[in-house]
Amino acid sequence: MLTDSEVLQIFRDTGGLLDGHFLLRSGLHSRQYFQCALVLQYPNIAQRLCGALAVKLKDAGAQMVISPALGGLFIGHEVGRALGRRHIFVEKNAGGKLELRRNFKIGPREKVLVVEDVITKGGRVQETIDIVTRHGGEVAGVGALVDRSGGKVDFGVRLESLLKLRIETFESADCPMCGEGVLLVKPGS
Repeated sequence: MLTDSEVLQIFRDTGGLLDGHFLLRSGLHSRQYFQCALVLQYPNIAQRLCGALAVKLKDAGAQMVISPALGGLFIGHEVGRALGRRHIFVEKNAGGKLELRRNFKIGPREKVLVVEDVITKGGRVQETIDIVTRHGGEVAGVGALVDRSGGKVDFGVRLESLLKLRIETFESADCPMCGEGVLLVKPGS
């Protein structure tokens, strides 16, 4: 099992923990950004991190894994591989909402594990949970590499992560970096 400090060091060593002034997908601003793509570009590291996450979730009874694209794709695939389960994903439609496409199917009462890269407010995870439920599946749990919500999200199911942090976030109107004129960057998933 990996400790929080080991996971954090992996992010630092791979350049996946950025410092600056960032616009998060949630619309909040932050001084730090977890760029999981920089970590996951190394397959051996992806396998190690996602394998550790899979160990935390192996007793959830999941029959399959689902993740929101784009950020959760590699994580969902690797967790599915580690658990010996199939992996599917949801993706944005033209209106920016997530939907199940590509003829992916969720069976009635199929137990599904939702996997994401980083959780701040949990919007994409909740959208994915809602899709699973609409298609007749049952959410067995949620997993993420990084939970930066500070315990503020509750999906009504078990949530496991490799790294739990409380990182300060700001609404744009209250952001001190905006007040200081620091350039706002949106790095992407």
